[in-house]
Amino acid sequence: MLPALFVSHGAPTLPFDDVPARDFLRGLGQQLGKPRAIVVASAHWDTDTPQANAVPVNDTIHDFGGFPQALYEIRYPAPGDALLAREITALTGGKVDTVRGLDHGAWVPLMLMYPRADVPVVQVSVQSHKGAGHHIALGRSLAKLRDDNVLVMGSGGFVHNLRRIAPPGAPEPAWSREFSGWMHEKLMAGDGAALSDYRVQAPYAVQAQPTEEHFMPLFVALGAGGKAERLHSSATFGSLRMDAYSFA
Repeated sequence: MLPALFVSHGAPTLPFDDVPARDFLRGLGQQLGKPRAIVVASAHWDTDTPQANAVPVNDTIHDFGGFPQALYEIRYPAPGDALLAREITALTGGKVDTVRGLDHGAWVPLMLMYPRADVPVVQVSVQSHKGAGHHIALGRSLAKLRDDNVLVMGSGGFVHNLRRIAPPGAPEPAWSREFSGWMHEKLMAGDGAALSDYRVQAPYAVQAQPTEEHFMPLFVALGAGGKAERLHSSATFGSLRMDAYSFA
């Protein structure tokens, strides 16, 4: 059975950036093998209630501005899976979206992991206003999909405060290390109560995650899987943490 995954997708330029996280993601798909389909909860689709997209072929959404033209020319035309999308909405009590494609929270890591775009992908939305416990439950509702060789993946950012990023090569600040260290400790311990209350208990939680949409995909993966294992840890632009975990 495939593990559930959480990956940090970083800046949209990750496919072009010579950083450790890019090389890690390039090897991750080979390590996992090719799943039947991928369900990805992305930080960049935030809705009131859970939604899953059901399209024949996923459009590539360039939901950012001010980057090099080459980035806007990237296409990741992974097929969709309407039957899987409807199964997801039955499991979550959510809705189907028949228009939306893949935002960069989905296609940036997936184009590195599975560059042929030949695995069906269904994107799932987060509800950042509902907090960690809601997303752990959302992940649990998706866990049974793993029995059918479906990769359940959350894509966000382990530390994501764009106002505090620094130039490339800058050292990681202490507050980012302390927050990440606390999270890692609780993930390794499987301390669901502390993790659900991270906003209160974790040091520098609000500084590390000023808004919660980039952290909620971690809790989807946590709920969909089991015991945590850290697969990758690095920081770019000072405090933009790129950690990745599996839950099996």
